[in-house]
Amino acid sequence: MAKSKIYAGLEIGTSKICVVVGEVDNDGSIKILGIGQAPSRGVRKGEIVDFETAQTCLHDALVQAEEKTDVMIGNVYLAITGAHIESLCNRGSIRIPEGEGAGANEVTDEDLDEVRELARDVSLPQENVFLHSIIRDYYVDGQEKVQQPVGMFAKVVEADYHIIHGIKTRMQNTIRCVREIPLSVEEVVFSPIAAAQVMLSKEQKDRGALLIDIGGGTTDYVMYSGGSVAQSGCIGVGGDHITNDISMVMKVPLTRAERLKIEHGSVMMQDEGKDEFIVLEDDPHFSGLEIDKIMLNQIINARVSETFEQLRDLIVKNDNIEALGAGVFLTGGSSKLKEIDKLAEEIFSLPVSLASISNMSGATAPFENPQLATPMGLIRYAQMIESNRTEKINPVKLFRKKLGGLFSGSSLIENKN
Repeated sequence: MAKSKIYAGLEIGTSKICVVVGEVDNDGSIKILGIGQAPSRGVRKGEIVDFETAQTCLHDALVQAEEKTDVMIGNVYLAITGAHIESLCNRGSIRIPEGEGAGANEVTDEDLDEVRELARDVSLPQENVFLHSIIRDYYVDGQEKVQQPVGMFAKVVEADYHIIHGIKTRMQNTIRCVREIPLSVEEVVFSPIAAAQVMLSKEQKDRGALLIDIGGGTTDYVMYSGGSVAQSGCIGVGGDHITNDISMVMKVPLTRAERLKIEHGSVMMQDEGKDEFIVLEDDPHFSGLEIDKIMLNQIINARVSETFEQLRDLIVKNDNIEALGAGVFLTGGSSKLKEIDKLAEEIFSLPVSLASISNMSGATAPFENPQLATPMGLIRYAQMIESNRTEKINPVKLFRKKLGGLFSGSSLIENKN
């Protein structure tokens, strides 16, 4: 009987660095063995700006995870984010050669390889490399969503891909930081793709769903339509920007602004007929004052509204947002802001839910924390990658091809998420 496997997921976020260790049993069930976290420094908008400081924080999170799980961590699945990461969809098409006999016009593995390469043959900016190429659908003579074209009779076969790419050097910096710990990087995964593995069910992906992960420095998103990834990307705005807005307008230190946001703030503006003030006590570094709660909520509302509206405008350029039958799902630390789901419903004109982590066992407390969506999703992603690999794909060659691209040339990998 095959042994269970242990995987580690690593997220280097703007607010925290998190290492999650999970065990995948023979039946595919996942048990979280432990979590290591440390406040993040040397990271801005999800990207490393100070190597030494970030590595110190990463080391602290790693040691904590190892102590809690009694597992020596040598390999990790690494989440990547950043406003430089973009996506596009592209379709390749080939005509099946006319032939004679029983095999005439039959789609072969070689035909499928050719059409996939055509679909992934897109021109990127010179400084960019591929992060993911994800198959969306196959089409056979206009018939949509064909699961396996090989063996079918056809004149034309098409492949539709979702391609995620970003600036090579900016992804290299994050990978290098991890490798110098030293840790080996098994896979590099765009953060919302990882989070979706534990935040969205297959049914929700099939019906159409938008997952929005609002972190400290970025807002990541992935949209599914008909079970396939339709759009994904990152906006360089997160919860820290709300805190900074409060600090500047209210003339209070950042630490006080963060507490005001969490303890007293709301995304929805309250009835302006109600006068309510928050009294801030004195401390050795700050003279207390009264804060207008209505103004506080207006500041929060303005920043979150702007972010949601920007995201909505990005999506409607290429897709019909009204077709998202399952609606919008919010996760990430800033999804805990009071009434943020109500504001999202107003802006997207769709049902909005606060997403929760599912289908995992272990300590109960972590599952209630949306900040852990991405690193926990990396464990599910690792399981899926392992189960999807076949004898046709050499995993070592595939891994080297991907990371080789990030350190020497262009990178390209196919996966299904």
